[in-house]
Amino acid sequence: MKLRIVTWNINSIRLRAPLLARLAELWAPDVLCLQETKVEDSRFPHALAESLGYRHRLVHGGKAYNGVAILSRLPLAECERLSFGGLADHRHLSCRLCGDIELHNLYVPAGGDLPDPEQNPKFRHKLELLDTFTAYFAAREDVDARLLLVGDLNIAPLAADVWNHRALLKVVSHTPVEVERLMRLMQAFRFWDTVRLRRPPPERLYTWWSYRARDWARSDRGRRLDHIWIAPALLPAFKDSGILREARGWPRPSDHVPVLAEFEIGD
Repeated sequence: MKLRIVTWNINSIRLRAPLLARLAELWAPDVLCLQETKVEDSRFPHALAESLGYRHRLVHGGKAYNGVAILSRLPLAECERLSFGGLADHRHLSCRLCGDIELHNLYVPAGGDLPDPEQNPKFRHKLELLDTFTAYFAAREDVDARLLLVGDLNIAPLAADVWNHRALLKVVSHTPVEVERLMRLMQAFRFWDTVRLRRPPPERLYTWWSYRARDWARSDRGRRLDHIWIAPALLPAFKDSGILREARGWPRPSDHVPVLAEFEIGD
């Protein structure tokens, strides 16, 4: 059985409903993980998701900001809406699919503009949340679990994940302290980066381009902030990955583009 997973920071699901339909038609993901849905659970567009074939859904949102969702054509089990540190900021969902695959959909905060945890509470919250996620996975004893971690992690870890490594070392999303925290999270469950398994450095890859750019494609000042990671137990099932760069040029686009991973998981 083939399994296609897509993650996308949609930046308002109601505003970009036509783009969701376009993605479903173009890539036909079995499971679609969204971040920054910007909608309360009671106002989530379930009818749209149903019309696109996503009969199974888990949503966790708030008014006008944050929010995550899992839309699936396959049954979901053991679904959880997770909050850490006493903050109900709608950033983490988990569920099981295909029997034993455990899926985690994360939305890490952007962290504001100043990369100083003492002067910028948003940046401090970002680092603390990354530490919390790391502790959560490091504490697990089921090291052979088939885990998928996807989402907008808001960090571009590699020099080839940004348009200019030196220029961005002091810019939030690529600072050494953030990259170090992200590497700790990756190592907590020995995760593998699926996109880089297929397209390793030095190839430059981006999933986000600022709205401030007059011509995003021409300047191409991007960052790879969106990720699909897999635990070692899923490596034999992994087949392919990709980035839908063209989605940044769709009408009224999100500043992020979808990222895909494909698996062959048996019957």
